[in-house]
Amino acid sequence: MELFFSKYGQGPALVILHGFLGTSDNWFSLGKQFSEHFTVYLIDLRNHGRSPHSEQFNYDLMANDLKELLDREQIENPFIIGHSMGGKVVMNYSKLFPDQFEKLIIVDISPRFYPVHHETIMEGLLSIDLSQLGSRNDAETQLANYVKDPGVRQFLLKNLDRSKGGFSWKANLKVLNEQIEEVGKEIYSENVTEKSVLFLAGDHSDYIKTSDRSQIKSMYPNSKILTIKNAGHWLHAEQPEVFYKSVNYFLSN
Repeated sequence: MELFFSKYGQGPALVILHGFLGTSDNWFSLGKQFSEHFTVYLIDLRNHGRSPHSEQFNYDLMANDLKELLDREQIENPFIIGHSMGGKVVMNYSKLFPDQFEKLIIVDISPRFYPVHHETIMEGLLSIDLSQLGSRNDAETQLANYVKDPGVRQFLLKNLDRSKGGFSWKANLKVLNEQIEEVGKEIYSENVTEKSVLFLAGDHSDYIKTSDRSQIKSMYPNSKILTIKNAGHWLHAEQPEVFYKSVNYFLSN
């Protein structure tokens, strides 16, 4: 699959993958910062953003989509950042292609299985009648019945696209909803690589637990976990300066 991506800057390749129901645009500000030292590739994963829709959706496919893009762009041994679902794509990529990256940064996700926990969000998005929308505010009003946090609503509604023909979803909500169990699947294999891997966790998030550390270490012996204070699951958005400095230090040393 030919994924959509944006490219900025010059230097070693740094690839960034978004999370579930996110898009490459979520990383634009940080991507521009990183582009001062790297050639940054902001990628939309399949069924998200401006990348193609497909009836097929799983981590093997998404890892191979990434490999195809890297081959097509002649990118060798990139640094790769992945947030949440994107982090699982990165982990699966490292299993399938253990010698074809330089360093990995996994953002607030572990290799373990996660039970489905997006049901209310998906129900809310699918309940919005696009044909009756007059504005984005109308969509937010409807979504507020399901998602109470205004910040999360704004994040989700970045998937809403408007054209002369009306509103449409960038994300393939139908397939993502039908195959949502794929998002939480375990990505695990012992001793994947001796290369350096950084796991970043938010101290207000429970996506990376103390009990995950042994599995992370057995998969990536040369890994470390860094917790960012005053941050939840979207730590790159909540603490962008600390996130940038932490990642930049890891990549440069």
